[in-house]
Amino acid sequence: MYQVAVLAFDGVFASALTGVVDLLTLAGVTWNRIQGEPLDRQFQVKIVSWDGNPVRCTPAIRMAVDGSIDQIERVDLVVVPTIGARIEDVLQQQKQVLPWLQKMHANGADLASNCTGAFLLAEAGLLDNRTATTHWGFSQQFRRRYPAVNLQERELITRDENIFCAGGGIAWRDLCILLVERYCGQDRARELARAFVIDVRNDLQSVYAGLPAHTYHQDEQVHTVQAWIHEHFHEPTSLAQLAEKVHISPRQLQRRFTSALGEPPLQYLQRVRIEAARKMLERGNSNLARLSEQVGYQDVSSFSRLFKRHTGLSPSHYRQRFARTGALND
Repeated sequence: MYQVAVLAFDGVFASALTGVVDLLTLAGVTWNRIQGEPLDRQFQVKIVSWDGNPVRCTPAIRMAVDGSIDQIERVDLVVVPTIGARIEDVLQQQKQVLPWLQKMHANGADLASNCTGAFLLAEAGLLDNRTATTHWGFSQQFRRRYPAVNLQERELITRDENIFCAGGGIAWRDLCILLVERYCGQDRARELARAFVIDVRNDLQSVYAGLPAHTYHQDEQVHTVQAWIHEHFHEPTSLAQLAEKVHISPRQLQRRFTSALGEPPLQYLQRVRIEAARKMLERGNSNLARLSEQVGYQDVSSFSRLFKRHTGLSPSHYRQRFARTGALND
């Protein structure tokens, strides 16, 4: 059997931890039970914390573990689940696990993270100059802290050699199916997905993404431009006009806006418009010509191409998939 260590820590998201353990432990088990075949367990999974003591998950669930990281010398796979608590606090509290993650990687183990668990891999320096993903809502924070990482927050799952990262939420399900396929083959992965009724997709994470809820910069002039964009995104504008509102040059605004938010102002404006369009489509708006005008685009085909580039879906497909109906739309 393949040996797996799942890292537990105070502030770990409970369902991401237990879900990974369930899926990997039951590969070759649940499907075989359904089919009346002999069990053929594929993975031996251990939950470990840095000191072997129980951890307090988010939400407030106390969970026992199988041992400490010092008891794990060599495994085939290490999984780092989602950080559910304040990320900076967990990184500070879990400094002891970073050398162990580095050691496991040096010993040839595959490493896999889900959602914000990628912060721990990056904190250990294991994602430097590698492609990775994390929850879209924490991408700006990740980029600022780990500029050497090639972050692709639009992707649901990334792989760079033997390091795998899954995006936000319950992407751990897709990650586990991928890992089962890596170790056990397509048939076993397909059986596991069918047994647990998992619809394995190749969506971009950007299908689910919105604008970050918070910004973490202190540039008041950039805040002023942001506020104007959010209120007047449907109006035509230019970089020069935005810069004039805060009495600085377009070049200065471009530089300061990009420094504060990781993207230039007109690209940010595009994202605000796309987010507004997403909300309208989720409410069932069907007239694409009118919708595109309402978010600042006169040409429907240009708007549709831009929308698909940002979300991975055309406006019509997005509406079909995410429009709220019935009581949910009331």
